[in-house]
Amino acid sequence: MQFSNSSEVTEILLLGFQNLESFRICFFLLLLIIFCVTVCGNLLIILVVSYSRSLHSPMYFFLTQLSFTDIMLSSTIVPNMLHIVLLEGTSVSFIGCLTQFYFFLTSESLECLLLTVMSYDRYQAICNPLHYNMVMDLTFCVRAVLLCWVMMIAVTLTLSVTVSRLQFCGPNVIDHFFCDFDPLLELSCSDTFLLKLEDMILAVPFVVCPFIVILVSYGYIIITIMKIPSVSGRQKTFSTCSSHLAVVFLYYGSLIIMYLFPNKKSVKKVLSLFYTVTVVTPLLNPMIYSLSNRDIKQAFKKLRNKKVVCLLN
Repeated sequence: MQFSNSSEVTEILLLGFQNLESFRICFFLLLLIIFCVTVCGNLLIILVVSYSRSLHSPMYFFLTQLSFTDIMLSSTIVPNMLHIVLLEGTSVSFIGCLTQFYFFLTSESLECLLLTVMSYDRYQAICNPLHYNMVMDLTFCVRAVLLCWVMMIAVTLTLSVTVSRLQFCGPNVIDHFFCDFDPLLELSCSDTFLLKLEDMILAVPFVVCPFIVILVSYGYIIITIMKIPSVSGRQKTFSTCSSHLAVVFLYYGSLIIMYLFPNKKSVKKVLSLFYTVTVVTPLLNPMIYSLSNRDIKQAFKKLRNKKVVCLLN
């Protein structure tokens, strides 16, 4: 990926989390464990869904895409962050910083669209069960995912290239643990008004509108569930989408607090850690969506037993 950069800044210093002192090693080990669990858990989801024919359905197809996105998101942020924690800060090249920003923005934005597609899948499954297989066929699912990828790659590449064309005359210090949009713009000595306006405009179709679609979808889902006469039937139906709904609100809630409300930098760093590394999507995706899912557990047991039999033979 080539960037046209006429700036004087060639390196960016990321401060990360300062004053950890005696907690530095513990924090490093915690992040390392979380990263390993996140990657292994999401890879396990992809493996189980791929090898189990019983899981070849739209819901689990979208789940594998979400898992891949979570791996990309964590892999973009955490390895460099572990280096920052150990060394109390680190320097990255200007191009490296922009590249990290590009992959972070792509995976984060793609996550929004995938959560929207998954909510539409739940809407069809609960509100229109008779037409579900006809509407959510393989062709539609593949086209929906490809459209999400193409749109996000094009939009985030355009925004990243625009950022790279700004003048960066110094300073070159970012009080953060990765290269995010606002910290990068704070380093620029160019007028960033139009770029900020562009970012706000792009947020409408790719962040706000998907969130509205999710709210409307779940509005219809809740109305449909309330019409079910038995309590056990309502609970069983709602359990198929409650985890997704919780993740949606946590994910979008952190984004809204991060980017729409002014906060101290220390608070924003904690919130960034919350939705990029530890809790909402990358780590809880395999736990909430799959490891507590009966179909996933059964498929995993069958796959494990099959591997054991193959080894014994």
